[in-house]
Amino acid sequence: MNEGTREKLMGVSVATLCSALYKRGLRNQTIQDVRPVRAKGRNMVGPAFTLRYIPAREDRNPMSVFRDPKHPQRVAIETCPEGCVLVMDSRKDPRAASAGDILITRLMMRGGAGVVTDGGFRDSMVIGELDIPAYHNRPSSPTNLTLHEAIELNGPIGCGDVAVFPGDVLVGDDDSVIVIPAAIADEIADEAVEMTAYEDFVVERVKQGHTITGLYPATDETNLTLFAEWRAQQKR
Repeated sequence: MNEGTREKLMGVSVATLCSALYKRGLRNQTIQDVRPVRAKGRNMVGPAFTLRYIPAREDRNPMSVFRDPKHPQRVAIETCPEGCVLVMDSRKDPRAASAGDILITRLMMRGGAGVVTDGGFRDSMVIGELDIPAYHNRPSSPTNLTLHEAIELNGPIGCGDVAVFPGDVLVGDDDSVIVIPAAIADEIADEAVEMTAYEDFVVERVKQGHTITGLYPATDETNLTLFAEWRAQQKR
């Protein structure tokens, strides 16, 4: 992805991105019931690399399948490109883990930008200590084979009720994760930067005791003049 776009998205909130996408009619881009394993105080940004799980069937998922170097879960960890976010479709079922700390550590060491599942992680306390943003529904100790079979790499998936296509841009903050269609990521990033600047100005004005009427949204032109002055002073 464009590195300038990545840098811009590192500095905006998922909430702001929700509003920017909503203006374009995209109302269902925030991955539902997924939260940080542990807040990092910085954004996760990267193109999606996807893994899809289906319901496990006992005759296909003995523990021995992990001996196969071509097992899709293992291949996903070893082939997710540097700077990408591994996104897993676990059918919103956290009763068995999507992955554990060893695999996520390997993903981190290979330069993954983050990992997202609408299921759960085992060893979540350890994953929370890693220097890689990780998002899940809740901790889950059972191995993925208990309920999930990894079946497809880098195809379209659903994650937390959101369609995710390979290359879509994932942005996560300390609240949640949003999916930005790849074709509009650059323009959404530009708009979100502009929105963030104005929102920061608004917060400062509100803390000074000013009303939100005419300020948020800026229906009073005076506030736009004040914003331009503020922005020049702040060099933003």
